[in-house]
Amino acid sequence: MLAQHAHELPDLRRVVVLLPNYHVAVPLAQHLARAAGLPALLLPQMVTLNDWVQSVPLAQAITPDSCRATTLYQALRSGNWFPDADLWGIATELLGLIDELTRHRVPLPHNAEDFLAQLERAYQARRNSAMQFEARVVHELWYAMNARGAAESGAELDAARATQQRLAQLAQQAAAPLYVLLASDLAQPEQRFLQEYSAHAPVSFFDLRALSGQQAAAKLMHAAWGSAENADDMQLLQQAGQLREHSPHSAWGSRLRLFAAHGLEQEARAAEVQVRRWLLAGKRSIAIVAQDRLAARRVRALLERAEVQVRDETGWTLSTMAVSTVLMRWLDALQSDFYYQDLLDLLKSPFIFSELAASERKQRVYQLEQLVRKHGVVAHLDAYFELAGADDPALAETLARLRQAGDALRKKSNTLAGWLEALQHSLDILGVLPGLAADAAGEQLLRALQTWQLELAADSTRFSRGEWRHWLALQLDAQTFRDLGIDSPVIITHLAATRWRSFDAVLLLGCDDAHLPSADKKAVWFNDAVRDTLGLPVAAVYRAQQRDDLLALLAMNDSVLATWQASKGGEANLLSPYLEMLRALHELAYGDDLAEKELAAMLDAAQVRSTPSVMPQVAAMPAPAVPYSLIPAGISASGYNSLVACPYQYYARHVLRLNELDEVREGIEKRDYGEWIHDILYRFHEAYSPLEEFDRAELESALQRISEEVFARAVEHDYWARAWLLRWQKTIPAYLDAQAQIEAEGWHYVQGEVAFKYPLSPELQIHGRIDRVDVMAQVANVERVLDYKTLEAARLRNKLKEPGEDVQLPFYAYARDACEGAFFSLDKDQASTVAPAQEIRHLSLATIQRLLAVFAMLREGAPMPANGIAAVCAHCEMHGLCRKAEWK
Repeated sequence: MLAQHAHELPDLRRVVVLLPNYHVAVPLAQHLARAAGLPALLLPQMVTLNDWVQSVPLAQAITPDSCRATTLYQALRSGNWFPDADLWGIATELLGLIDELTRHRVPLPHNAEDFLAQLERAYQARRNSAMQFEARVVHELWYAMNARGAAESGAELDAARATQQRLAQLAQQAAAPLYVLLASDLAQPEQRFLQEYSAHAPVSFFDLRALSGQQAAAKLMHAAWGSAENADDMQLLQQAGQLREHSPHSAWGSRLRLFAAHGLEQEARAAEVQVRRWLLAGKRSIAIVAQDRLAARRVRALLERAEVQVRDETGWTLSTMAVSTVLMRWLDALQSDFYYQDLLDLLKSPFIFSELAASERKQRVYQLEQLVRKHGVVAHLDAYFELAGADDPALAETLARLRQAGDALRKKSNTLAGWLEALQHSLDILGVLPGLAADAAGEQLLRALQTWQLELAADSTRFSRGEWRHWLALQLDAQTFRDLGIDSPVIITHLAATRWRSFDAVLLLGCDDAHLPSADKKAVWFNDAVRDTLGLPVAAVYRAQQRDDLLALLAMNDSVLATWQASKGGEANLLSPYLEMLRALHELAYGDDLAEKELAAMLDAAQVRSTPSVMPQVAAMPAPAVPYSLIPAGISASGYNSLVACPYQYYARHVLRLNELDEVREGIEKRDYGEWIHDILYRFHEAYSPLEEFDRAELESALQRISEEVFARAVEHDYWARAWLLRWQKTIPAYLDAQAQIEAEGWHYVQGEVAFKYPLSPELQIHGRIDRVDVMAQVANVERVLDYKTLEAARLRNKLKEPGEDVQLPFYAYARDACEGAFFSLDKDQASTVAPAQEIRHLSLATIQRLLAVFAMLREGAPMPANGIAAVCAHCEMHGLCRKAEWK
């Protein structure tokens, strides 16, 4: 370039350089200035082809793709070609096909029958209904979208036609010498433009594949690719011999290494360790070329844990970011009538109610979550309002804002622009907009929403809320956010973005055959044969482009590590065919398979660890002692049972208070059934006691009536509640028989749902609620405690088999000074009492004495070991704390 324009130096502003990406601009400018050796140099215009094209002004307006997709959607909907299908997805695919046909100047026959004959020849098959349908849809929509617009004078242009016109103007007005930096073959539209440009001004090419010094690399890679396609072992040997003859000493052994990992975690750890090794070696420009985005996310997390920041050039789709999550969660909550999980997810977003202090917002969410879980409310704003009541004005105000914001989106149908305006209004009510505006990604999201609203303002097509929501999700998925605020020597990028770039070191991540070459996006409409017939690029073109990009990367960088997962889920996973053939040729030619042999042994020792004192090498049974100030002052029967079953379980639940949150029961569960039975029997006995004073038919009728009243609300909301009601109704006769027998023995119902608090010592009291207390009619102050259980009698007898294992009955008996206690088994059509074999007064006294002794030991610092048996551990929610599975 300097030689060609020596007479114009130091002014090169007349020259235009087409770059593959802007990352090349700075090193190119530095090399030009250094080679010119002048005090000052006016640089040439360095630009990508896309930006150069977009700088050309047009007299005609351009129809946004959002409007064109809407037009296509309407045509698909009115044509009823794809009932119950994803019409937005189909419209997007068709729009891409139509633009591709336009860019490559593919003329479709004016007659649909001629087009069908063309497809028939391309498919090499006889026409059938599927082929006829494909031909009809593409042909009709092609002419509906393009032919009419091209024929009308002054009609708006679509983006593809606008690009064609701009390229034509650039070529016709060509005057500046043009230099093009190539790394692979150009697409046909670009080739055509450069041919037309060269008729008016000189065009020079710098092809990275043919630069001096890189021909051996090109030959090696092309040989490797050709072998992957069709070579046998003999041809490989011949190529290896030719390679060794041409280059007696390998130029690749010190530049390229391959690391075979066993699974995702080892690949990520190997990548992280290698990047840190390069940084320690003083390398200041490290590229992670991510073929596998899942592996890239894990590597980034590991590097950030090691306090190594990563700059991501590829970016993230807006749909995966928190700024879009709050928006979509809001729409989910509306669609599900404020289903509790959608609502809580929405309220936990940091963007909602951004004018409130974070602590206040979290407190409101916490209060609502506690109410929802306690009362088992699944959905409906009215139900949440009822829970909040007048006692919590802050929570009520939050719910009122949700209702007001929801009213803004209550329409059954609207235009896309109308929906977007309503969305913005609802987000304003929810206080989301200020939070989004203060976030870089949120600001981009707001700009996109405003842009779409302006573009679609003139479109009068109406859509349901579901149709609009799906459209919005696709739009967000097509938007990419790049965080420009991170400056780091380590970048994550993609293969195409490495064209003409050199780094101190390169990590090729995820180089298995599923990711390199990357999986082709399957053509929905035409296969490769048809695309080739029409003159559209085929899959082989994209694969060749990736091969050339890989060749350029290897040619321009002296330190490259390629990693892949050699096994996934216990199954072998193949290396990329490009690298596999390169490895095979290199091993045959030089006896070196390019394997990285040192890295695997370093991984364990190179892990980033927290403070060793909090991460013991060997996990063992935990046995904490409770600080005196944390020892509970009260205990219930269930807490005592937990203490007996496993001291550590009691420690986690009742000392640390790590009980799991109550689950919102969306379906009927056994414990719901038990609670309803308790309520039914409490109401029944409060009204009908003793039974001997009433007629049996009246008792059965009353118990049936009370049962239906208690089950009524559940039956209204859940069909399966009817089955539970029928199950109980089968038990009613047996229950009345058992109760009659109890009264015949002299016991009469006296009280139900009896709450108690009983001090055992100045430092400890017992508390709870007893299902039922009976008294002996013939003897004063003689009581029996009963506990209803919806379990079969055999299981209850097993619970009472070992004295002191289940403490519920003796615990209750001590609190009431009862002389007897029993479980009341209510299972299907059976009802009976099950009492301990031991005398209840002695059992209750021993139970309480043990409790006092245990708490005395706790006050003296006794440990609380996790010594529960397997049956206890199987249903314990604290297994993540004691980590019994990891004990040595």
